[in-house]
Amino acid sequence: MISNLAADTQAFTSNAFLVSGDRTVLVDTGSNFDVVSKVRERVDGLDAVVLTHTHPDHIGNLSEVVAAFDDGPDGDGIEVWGYDGSRDDVDRAIADEETVRLGDDEYVALHTPGHKDDHLCFYSPDADVLFAGDLVFQNGSFGRTDLEEGDRETLIESIDRVADRVNGTLREMHTGHGPSVSNDPYSHIELAAKMARQA
Repeated sequence: MISNLAADTQAFTSNAFLVSGDRTVLVDTGSNFDVVSKVRERVDGLDAVVLTHTHPDHIGNLSEVVAAFDDGPDGDGIEVWGYDGSRDDVDRAIADEETVRLGDDEYVALHTPGHKDDHLCFYSPDADVLFAGDLVFQNGSFGRTDLEEGDRETLIESIDRVADRVNGTLREMHTGHGPSVSNDPYSHIELAAKMARQA
């Protein structure tokens, strides 16, 4: 089950998706709201935090989440997974094309820079679900490239890569901001590729 814990939050934050199941994970922690209590309303604990990228609005609550669920038998607590293993706040680096379990399904991690160098999307062919981070959004919107590490041409290449990889029968797309897309999400990716070239 996938729940957006930031859905009703008025503060500036990214979405934060709780994926429950065999391996209960939080995809991005969001920022500026009490995500810990929202996690605890739904599950007893977390197995890991998985990051799409490390912009502050996506990891602002990270230290609070790690502290709250630091209940491992050796005091190690939960692991934080992300692309850039050199960061102090990332415990486990995820390689491009590596398979990661989120909830009950296996997802392929796709390195998709352009918005930020460490950006990852996660795609499950079996579940037909994509976590798109800030690469693409509803109605053909796409990640901004005017921040440090942003690059429009690289972003277009990343959008094309995802469009080529995901199935046209994609069932759900969960984005870093705004609503998730369940009505023909593949068409939103195609539109984002077109709009990014025109902007």
